[in-house]
Amino acid sequence: MLKREVYLSRIRGFYDSDLVKILVGIRRCGKSVILNQIVDEIKEKGIEDDHIIYVNFELVEYEELQDYRKLNKYIKDNIKDDKIYYIFLDEIQRVEKFETVVNSLRASLSNISIFITGSNSKLLSNELSTVLSGRYVLFNIYPLSYKEFTELSLKNPRSEETFWNFVKWGGLPNRVQFTDEVNIKDYLHSVFDSIILRDVVERLGLKDIVLFNLLLQYVVDTTGREFSADNVIKYLKNEGRSISTETLYIYLDALCKALIINKIYRYDIHGKAILKTLNKYYMTDLGIAQIKNNNFEINKSFAIENVVYNELLERGYDVYIGKTKKGEIDFIANKTDEKMYIQVAYLLDSDKVIEREFCAFEELNDDVPKYVLSLDKEDLSRNGIIHKNIIEWLLEK
Repeated sequence: MLKREVYLSRIRGFYDSDLVKILVGIRRCGKSVILNQIVDEIKEKGIEDDHIIYVNFELVEYEELQDYRKLNKYIKDNIKDDKIYYIFLDEIQRVEKFETVVNSLRASLSNISIFITGSNSKLLSNELSTVLSGRYVLFNIYPLSYKEFTELSLKNPRSEETFWNFVKWGGLPNRVQFTDEVNIKDYLHSVFDSIILRDVVERLGLKDIVLFNLLLQYVVDTTGREFSADNVIKYLKNEGRSISTETLYIYLDALCKALIINKIYRYDIHGKAILKTLNKYYMTDLGIAQIKNNNFEINKSFAIENVVYNELLERGYDVYIGKTKKGEIDFIANKTDEKMYIQVAYLLDSDKVIEREFCAFEELNDDVPKYVLSLDKEDLSRNGIIHKNIIEWLLEK
């Protein structure tokens, strides 16, 4: 089993904290595995099984605990002494008023440490924020990074064949067990269908699933490009469908809340302000993009850009598009006191492309590190701008 150290290292310091630990991520990205790895580490510290309460709401045997009153009673009945108890509630969004249970437990018991996971932003709802009011810590869990994918699949990490396999079929851990493309597609379709059914259709009461799928296909086809509501409406009209701007944004918000796509905002580097217009969307997992793609091949340049974006999120950065006076930079990545600018290209295969990528930084006179990432193996660094091979960058610690 792959130990997801990048997440465990962030969570360890909170194992005994009274803050509620929330792990949120797209379905089948590996949240339950991380919970089990936390359980293993807690046991290694000498904690007995009877002081670990684990409820997986996807299992039938815990179905009746989806009643929040029964869940509350079940947990309290299993707490027998004053020693610390570790409570794990997996896929808790299935429990109505789960936030009430969590808050009640925290208020009535001082010897508990609570961990919860979920697959949609119900865990980030205003109700949860209000009830817990700062008494939780959130960890975003993503599908496998490229480095994790190669470790789990035992594939050659520096092989371009391995890289393109990852770009095409994404990083949902269970897809690694399949080698036949038909089986991979079937698995990804089953994951996607469960996301749409449970996290979108039921929550929104969605009736026009065909229209919803057309919108998602448009987002997939335009990944990494500036989003325009007018263009979407025209596209759908050409497909014989109509949609209001209000409904369009409701659907987009549902896709974001189901964690299928991520919205990235533009940041005015000179004005030092986040802009709410001309944002872009990237796929949380490129395997989902592959099965929803209208074209035979996904645009490689934008797919690579998506891989870099997801890697930056996994490394814990806040990411924006950088707006300059004359153009834009693919990504600004911020983390505490660390910052960098990144341009992403498929190949720097002509003087024109080289000039375009490197000259994107020419308006910036600060000391922030600047990178150009591409699949080229030759180091083309110049003028203080660092050029790196994308695969090597993805494999860095």
